[in-house]
Amino acid sequence: MSHIHKALMEVEVKLRLPDAAAHGQLTTLLAPFHLGTHRQENLFFDGSKAELSACRAVLRLRFSDRNPLCAVTLKARAVLVDGVSRVEEDEEELDPAIGRACAAEPEKLMSAESRVLRRVREEFGVLGFVGLGGFGNVRDVYDWKGLKLEVDETKYEFGTCYEIECESGDPDGAKHLLEGFLNQNGVNYSYSQVSKFATFRAGKLPE
Repeated sequence: MSHIHKALMEVEVKLRLPDAAAHGQLTTLLAPFHLGTHRQENLFFDGSKAELSACRAVLRLRFSDRNPLCAVTLKARAVLVDGVSRVEEDEEELDPAIGRACAAEPEKLMSAESRVLRRVREEFGVLGFVGLGGFGNVRDVYDWKGLKLEVDETKYEFGTCYEIECESGDPDGAKHLLEGFLNQNGVNYSYSQVSKFATFRAGKLPE
């Protein structure tokens, strides 16, 4: 039985950078193409009986210093193979004041006016919510060769991860272009093996 009916399939190239040096090297190379920097705070929630995680679904509230200032997102059935991520995603902008109230008291997610939250409650049969915590992210956005590149510095309590993300209808073409650029400029990278959320839940940085 499919739990998510209206979600779009988000397809992204995800390449991991090994350290701050590689991140600095890449952001310097991409500086002429820089569009902006977003500071994000990501908080995650599950049903009080783990209804979402039992179905490999993730509920996220994201606060940002750029529009949208607050968004609620439901992700499900994520698959990450050879640096290409495919995940069903349903997202909606949320009033930041409502988002902050829900972050402080997760049970308020039960009554918040939101199409996505209503779907979570109805389709997963969630009768209460619990907060799982979260992490901060600094995202630099670039317009490079017709691709929108997002270079992330994700700060967990146990360390920092660096990653390039690029949403594309042609992920193999985008990956080929990106890999050529990184190899040509001597920037070390690897294929991301796990999502940011999975890293957060594991409580340690990927090997």
